[in-house]
Amino acid sequence: MADEIQILKNRFKELSTRSINRGIYLYSDFLNLYEQTVLYDEIKYGYTLYGGFEDAERKIACFGDENDLGYPPSPPIVIICIEPLSAKFSDDLTHRDFLGSLIGLGIKRETLGDIIISENKGYLFCLETIAQYIIDNLTKVRRTSVSCSLCDELPQNALPQPKEKLVIVSSLRLDAAIASVYDLSRSKSASLVEGEKVFINGKLTKSTSKNIEIGDTVSVRGYGRFRYTEILGGTKKGRTRIHCYIY
Repeated sequence: MADEIQILKNRFKELSTRSINRGIYLYSDFLNLYEQTVLYDEIKYGYTLYGGFEDAERKIACFGDENDLGYPPSPPIVIICIEPLSAKFSDDLTHRDFLGSLIGLGIKRETLGDIIISENKGYLFCLETIAQYIIDNLTKVRRTSVSCSLCDELPQNALPQPKEKLVIVSSLRLDAAIASVYDLSRSKSASLVEGEKVFINGKLTKSTSKNIEIGDTVSVRGYGRFRYTEILGGTKKGRTRIHCYIY
């Protein structure tokens, strides 16, 4: 793992240095949350993250500053709509089904971003370089025959709407908030943090005692993510009522 992290750091340094020296934008592959944390720790400025939409989890890093280069970046991300040929005879397709079929084609995970499921269609964010291969070769997802085509943008309301939840927490500590949001024991939520499965605003955190702040988005591997938006007051037992959006 240490060797892989060092390789990743070296790659980020290389892209950053080449961007500065050549005066052009350079782009990484898609990064998961852990890889984004390595980037945050290694390169402090001079890049932007893009995932294709605001709340994307997987993102590419764009190295280069628009103020220095004088023109905006053009991230090499496209959207592919993957839809059943016959809605009547289609399986109920899940994120795992779409991703499994793509990986089954020999496609590397780092070329693929998020997959949004809407009305049994998959909207895949991916690198431009792999798009045509997917369109030409992905013909089945699970047992369902599909067609693939480029689309300019996500359809309206394709993104899943978050659920509002009022949560009573013993404190604003990270482990307490996770336990309350997902109905877990305090020890289980602490083990998730210590097991490097929790990210705040895209950055890995290992501190169970860290307080969450209004506006924070907390991602918990295996459970989802939530955004803490407001304190609603206290209870008679001295606890705190908070408002969250659950994704």
